[in-house]
Amino acid sequence: MARSDSFFIRATVSTNGVTYEQTNIDLGSFVDALGKTVMRIHNASVTYGSLGSVPITPAANSAVCAFQLTTQSQTALVGPNNRSTISSGSLLAAGDAAGDLTVLSESLDIAPQEWNGGYLVAVESIFLGVDMSIANLVDEVTIVLECTVETMTAAASMALALSQQ
Repeated sequence: MARSDSFFIRATVSTNGVTYEQTNIDLGSFVDALGKTVMRIHNASVTYGSLGSVPITPAANSAVCAFQLTTQSQTALVGPNNRSTISSGSLLAAGDAAGDLTVLSESLDIAPQEWNGGYLVAVESIFLGVDMSIANLVDEVTIVLECTVETMTAAASMALALSQQ
């Protein structure tokens, strides 16, 4: 397979914490299954909150902000067992009765960098979705993807594209 140099794709989802929010990431300039061009995601890095924002800690409680990157549009978090899931993870914040932050933990449940060859994508759009257990934990979630473009046979790229829809 011919491979390009690495490039980066960035996407941000603003969230109010009350509803599932999602944004479409257009890959049409990188992926063309009929033209035998696919994209490989090598790494995914996620940040929670805009520059300078601080997670709000629920007093004597915990809160979670979860994200997912999928090959299909979703209306809620679907989890790693869904065939469209590329990557997922979460941020956990917990506070004590005084409202002081006691735990702040980030996990990347599934990540392309955990696989030998990354994650191959043959669809022209992927979707970044975010949901939180309480309002105002963070104001946005941003993902940065390190990618390359590759060529495959027409039959292989079309089969991959169909399996991801």
